[in-house]
Amino acid sequence: MPLITWAVFAYVAGLLAGSSPALTAPALVVCVLVLAGSAIGAAAASSWLTRRSFLAPLSCALIAATGVLIARDVRARDERCVAHGWTTHDWRAVRSATPCSAPAPDDPPSPLERWRLNAGARIDTLFRSDAPLVRALLIADMRAIPAEMRDRFAAAGLIHILSISGLHVAIIAGSILLAFEAMRIPRSAARWAALGVTVLYVAAIGAPPPALRSAAMLAVATASRSLDRPVSPWAVLALGALIPLYDPHTVNNLGWQLSVAGFAALTAAGIWIRRRLPHDVRGWRRALARDLAISVLATVVTAPLVMWAFGRLSLIAPVTNLIASPVIAMLQPTLFLALAAGSLHGVAQFIAWAAHPMLLALDGIASVGARVPFGSVHVAPSLAVTIACAVAAVGLLVAAASRSYLAGRALVWSALAATGAIWWIAAPTGSGLTEMHMIDVGQGDAIAIRTPHGHWLLVDAGRTWNGGDAGRTTVVPYLRRFGGDLSLFILSHPHADHVGGAATILRALHPAAYRDAAFAGGTLSYRQSLTVAGSLGIAWSRVHAGDSLAVDGVSVTFLAPDSAWTAALHDPNLASTVALVQFGAVRFLLTGDAETPEERWLLAHVASDLHADVLKVAHHGSSTSSSAEFLEAVHPRLALVSVGVGNSYGHPSEQVMHELTTRGTTVLRTDQLGTIVVKTNGQSLVVTVAGRSWQIR
Repeated sequence: MPLITWAVFAYVAGLLAGSSPALTAPALVVCVLVLAGSAIGAAAASSWLTRRSFLAPLSCALIAATGVLIARDVRARDERCVAHGWTTHDWRAVRSATPCSAPAPDDPPSPLERWRLNAGARIDTLFRSDAPLVRALLIADMRAIPAEMRDRFAAAGLIHILSISGLHVAIIAGSILLAFEAMRIPRSAARWAALGVTVLYVAAIGAPPPALRSAAMLAVATASRSLDRPVSPWAVLALGALIPLYDPHTVNNLGWQLSVAGFAALTAAGIWIRRRLPHDVRGWRRALARDLAISVLATVVTAPLVMWAFGRLSLIAPVTNLIASPVIAMLQPTLFLALAAGSLHGVAQFIAWAAHPMLLALDGIASVGARVPFGSVHVAPSLAVTIACAVAAVGLLVAAASRSYLAGRALVWSALAATGAIWWIAAPTGSGLTEMHMIDVGQGDAIAIRTPHGHWLLVDAGRTWNGGDAGRTTVVPYLRRFGGDLSLFILSHPHADHVGGAATILRALHPAAYRDAAFAGGTLSYRQSLTVAGSLGIAWSRVHAGDSLAVDGVSVTFLAPDSAWTAALHDPNLASTVALVQFGAVRFLLTGDAETPEERWLLAHVASDLHADVLKVAHHGSSTSSSAEFLEAVHPRLALVSVGVGNSYGHPSEQVMHELTTRGTTVLRTDQLGTIVVKTNGQSLVVTVAGRSWQIR
């Protein structure tokens, strides 16, 4: 096995040992892909690096130790961030939204940051309505991409094109090399010059992991050619995948994962074509067969990552990628040339006009691909299914890149893994108990009820922030980890800390129904959730007091709001959906952000129905809720508070906590304990927090 393969293996092992909470299924998938691919390379090729094998034990020890130390330092840094109020929920999820290492707002921008700001302004001036797409393709700025465009590209299997990846960097590097060679610069000098310009470009756009991976591979290839030392493509891939891991958080970066997996597929497909495709297939037929093989294998290999991250599987992706490839190959250098024209505004504007038809063509391919019937299907794989699919994908990689004796075995393993995934999907889920999961989403609510047969009822979707939401980072991965379908989504009220992740959850998990109080107005997140529900055919209906439903023996009765009551209201909190969930003799009362006026309405109209064993404390424990009269009527054994660490509202109120504890109620809070799970067989209550369980009496 090449030295670099051992190095990657040791580093990843150290990373996982020192920062196991950061491990996710996608990270595991890519690690498996990298290591499997590198193992193939060890058998297929040799290089001057492999002959220095006596360094392997020392390198492994040093890199493993470095991985542990860096991972521990990162975890300590994140925990310090939590302590100082940087995060508002689970440290693993919030890093992408509010990293501790982010510069303070008062810090002056660096020269590269200034260049990026100026480049963005120049793009806006040159491309106008095309600017959001050009920003994404050139400077890795996706903030202005409309949600409907993201959905189009995702459905068509082209979402990877919207973010800077190794493909974009490779196209630009190749174009720069051609330009230098056209200037009659000697080929060796042209390669190094192209590498230098590419490295500056990658640094200027912020060195996103996929681009950094591509630049590292370009550097290795350039050095190899200059030294006339052949290097295995798998060793080059392993090194390119390793470089961005100077920050261990990169293992959870979807762009890096897709970039590594995609290049592994490209390498394996190239080997398969050289060995398996008949030599009499020539010309355009061979080029078409090559591109189609690469597109199909890349789609299959990256499918587990895409399914896990987006809850979607694009069946049309091999075709759309095949059609889009020549467009992006011409478009990317054109956009770069327009940006490089700098102060020559007339020239840059002319090039921008020339790029417009290609931008329209790219968006048109995505639009047509997204409209193909059954071209994209919504999926919600569990962790076990994702891993099984990843094993099947690795098996195909090995089969494509190996000789006959090994390829057959790899195909058998791939088929067994795929069969296991199908069996797991078809197998019944559920523990036979009813479970209430108060998911730690920080300052917000997301409460999942799991039925005895493994179906989910979700109440609220957590908060949103600039560039992300709790649905994507926390709720969807949490539900997928357990498996089971989402039967119903219930929204308590349309404030952003409850509805923020709803659109993401609806897209990813596609519940059968959506119920909410239909309070007039609401946040942008609320309106987006209704739009998504309509586009996906999810049945929406308004909650009325007295409505009820049952799933697998779990009954849900809506106690509020009443339409006559809400007609004169201006505060959505006062129109919160209040639901009584019952299994056997055990009752859960979910109150949203209901405040004292709504509690009085409940006491006046449904006081006899309020008693519950478990109370979801309203409005994160605010003093505007949980009046003494209301708590007396509910008289819970257990009270759960969903609240963010160090939140600016001062939640929960000490007065409310005192009222609960003096009544003998056990109070548990997500800011202190994280996610809280309550299980019942219909008679007793068992609480589980961080792997520890105890019974509530």
